[in-house]
Amino acid sequence: MDQGVRAALTGLSQRPQRRWPAGAVHHGARVGVLVVLAVIAQVLFPAASVPDFPVLDKGMVAERDVIAQVGFPIYKSPEELGREQTEAASAVAPTFEHQPAAADTLLRRIRSFLTRVDSAAAPAAGELRVRAQLREVLASYGFAVTEEAVELLRSARQRTLLARSLEQAIRQELPAGFVPAADLEDETAPQLRLRRGGREELVARTSLLTAQRFYERAGRHLPRSAPPGLVELQRLVLIRFFEPSIRLDREETEATRARARQAVSTVKGHVVRGEKVVGAREQIRERELERLRAYRDELVRLGRLGDAAGSRARAAGAFLFNLLILLIFGLLVYFYRPAVYQDFRHVLVIAALILATVAISALLASSRAPPELIPIALPAMIVATLWDGRLALSLALVLAVLLAGQTPFLGSSVLFTLVIGGAAAALSVRVVRRRSQIWVFISIIAGAYLAGAASLGLLRSRELFEVFGSAGWGTLNAIGSALIAIGFLPLLEAFARITTDQSLLELTDLNRPLLRRLSMEAPGTYAHSISVANLAEAAARAVGANELLTRVGVYYHDIGKMLKPQYFVENQPQGRNPHDKLKPGTSAAIVRSHVVDGLRLAGEAKLPACVAAFIAEHHGTQPISFFFDQARELSPDAELDAGQFTYPGPKPQSKETAIAMLADTVESAARALPDPAPERIQELVDRLVDARVKQGELDETPLTLRDLARIKQQFVSVLAGMYHSRIDYPSGRDAGVEATAMPLIPSDSSAPAG
Repeated sequence: MDQGVRAALTGLSQRPQRRWPAGAVHHGARVGVLVVLAVIAQVLFPAASVPDFPVLDKGMVAERDVIAQVGFPIYKSPEELGREQTEAASAVAPTFEHQPAAADTLLRRIRSFLTRVDSAAAPAAGELRVRAQLREVLASYGFAVTEEAVELLRSARQRTLLARSLEQAIRQELPAGFVPAADLEDETAPQLRLRRGGREELVARTSLLTAQRFYERAGRHLPRSAPPGLVELQRLVLIRFFEPSIRLDREETEATRARARQAVSTVKGHVVRGEKVVGAREQIRERELERLRAYRDELVRLGRLGDAAGSRARAAGAFLFNLLILLIFGLLVYFYRPAVYQDFRHVLVIAALILATVAISALLASSRAPPELIPIALPAMIVATLWDGRLALSLALVLAVLLAGQTPFLGSSVLFTLVIGGAAAALSVRVVRRRSQIWVFISIIAGAYLAGAASLGLLRSRELFEVFGSAGWGTLNAIGSALIAIGFLPLLEAFARITTDQSLLELTDLNRPLLRRLSMEAPGTYAHSISVANLAEAAARAVGANELLTRVGVYYHDIGKMLKPQYFVENQPQGRNPHDKLKPGTSAAIVRSHVVDGLRLAGEAKLPACVAAFIAEHHGTQPISFFFDQARELSPDAELDAGQFTYPGPKPQSKETAIAMLADTVESAARALPDPAPERIQELVDRLVDARVKQGELDETPLTLRDLARIKQQFVSVLAGMYHSRIDYPSGRDAGVEATAMPLIPSDSSAPAG
């Protein structure tokens, strides 16, 4: 993306410090987006040209008579017109043309072939030479070379019989007229137009002879005593060089059929002025709905709709309608989703979804497609995936009202269908967590359309085939919307810089490069991360935090340790600590660097910002007190730079990263407990969590005291299960089994756990 565009998006996403001019630009950009959307909707759906025209839907009952103020035609639907045009074209007799020169052309080809055969069979050459030449001639013309054919052609008598029979057949039979079978296969008309000698006549389709009949008749011109091989050779020669004497004139036939299609009337009825279009207390069925639409279209065409001022007023009213409906959603985002409102990228994504839905709906309206195809599920699914189902449901309801208020979709049935489809799409995301479960999306949305079609069918007394037709279009819409949504989600995630649950689930794969590398290069840290993830996920679930994000973030929180794994206690063999040979300042720098190194590795792997936050915030701004105290002991009078013995931070900014900090601290300390009884675990958890609170590390998180109490409770419960009391087996095989149940990584209290 261009740097200027990025800078503009970043500037518009920052909270304004002053009302003027920064505040005006910040809010004005968002108001401008609303106005642009309202204008585009106005352009795509012009204001209703007919004032106070009755809004009646199929199945409803008219409250009053609708009398035609002008006469108007009732046009056939595209389906009706296409069907009648097809019938008219199929009734047109195809045109065939007699080819008098076909016999001469066929004779010329066969004589050329026979001349080459005679030359090859010249007696001057030896027998072997003659056979070879005949084989060569047959092969050059594409005939199957058989010994029987070669023997027949060696005989001058057989060649004479063949030439005479071929010429007689062509001269006597071909002029009668033979047509290729392919020209008749696609023609179903009972009669055909045949042009012969400047005249044209209608003939029965069955009167035309095909090439197969010509081959059969040609065989009669050989004597009965002729060998079967000669009969077959004659047939093959005619097949190879056949020239039909009657051909289908495709160009003329298509032109005639085009004229037939054009001749079909587009009008199937007329209503005269003063005639009743729909009667009071009559149920609106397909016929009445068709008459109403034709009446409205005729009024629009004639301009019988009031003066220009009235048209401008209706246009202004339509624009205001669009703007007010969109403003409802805009205010909802402003008051209840301030994070979405502030990030201009998020605003643009939602605006693009609204624009796409309105544009596709306008295209469907212009082609008179069923309203069940309006892709209301598409924006609902994407918004629910990127943000949440409540916002998606609000957007779906607003879009349903916006579209149902446009002239082509006026009526309660369209509004109901849109609400059902959009709501199902918005709420189904809560059920589905993996992209591979796309058919669950589709099934839920399709089921909603089926239920909606059934309810409208019962309410409007619709036929069964109409109900299933509506459900079928809804199912097609569900499939298309889901596939498009899944396809575009990665692009929208990247643009909006949002990490969805689907993306987080992909990051939980322990075979991803960073995690696989961590397990190989720092196995102790890897095991520690898995344990902390289990602990943190349980706590996140208890306080309503994002448990999936918490687990993923903890998986990656210590990836920086794999660059120098031996300096962290969980990766050190028992009794060996490389920090013993280093100065406290150097050791602190190494321990501190795992945060910086982790952020660099996360950037190289393109981890989402919400995951990288765990790397930066899981230690907050805590002091590296072990090495700081050690440095003071070694140099009591020296002035130490506290910043060198402090993690770079920042402090945890979210519930998830705060839980990760607490779980990381508690799990590391619990592994070092010599007697992990529940009471001691409870004491340890209380002491460590309270210490972080007193240090102020949790000051910038939204955790409450009640949340901290629940987190402690979960920590104690999970740790008690992980480090439960074990039976002291005396010796032998049982003791060996118990050894495998001990903590995987021995702890060394002389070095920090990280």
